[in-house]
Amino acid sequence: MPDPSSRRPAVFLDRDGTIAEEVGYLNHLDRFRMFPFAADAIRRLNQTGLPVVVVTNQSGVARGYFPESLLHDVHERMKRELAQAGAHLDAVYYCPHEKSDACDCRKPNPGMLYRAARELGLDLERSFVVGDRYGDMELAFNAGAKGIFVKTGYGLGDFAWHAQSWRRQPDLITVNLETAVDWILRVK
Repeated sequence: MPDPSSRRPAVFLDRDGTIAEEVGYLNHLDRFRMFPFAADAIRRLNQTGLPVVVVTNQSGVARGYFPESLLHDVHERMKRELAQAGAHLDAVYYCPHEKSDACDCRKPNPGMLYRAARELGLDLERSFVVGDRYGDMELAFNAGAKGIFVKTGYGLGDFAWHAQSWRRQPDLITVNLETAVDWILRVK
């Protein structure tokens, strides 16, 4: 276990709607399409030494929409495409459960972030969560991190129709992952 004084901040990214196009349940590898700006944004984070970690809810596994092996295939494809662009992820965590399973890993519960913090030596209070759903912001708040809401994926609609009822506003609301990274690099 890393010494608490050596813990470092990280950037946690939602997958669907933040790194890649939102297609509902991504039930086939050919439906995975990374946004054209994602690899460059992640590479810029890599160059500063900030760990980049994907955290994603994937209840399609529990619902029987696709096998867990498809998640591994999608994540391997994502890593390959990032590597081809000179970027990398430090880890990928996913929750395969349904909301009714009441697990601690399903966003907005902070289980995936707590696990990453333990395994990678991360300081959640100095970290950032980027996502296209308000649940991603609640995840950030529940873990003590900064929440960055992007208007890609479900973001634009979620913002237009629900932002006025959010209990707490994100630390930043922005266009996409690229502009989120611009802000992170300014304030880190």
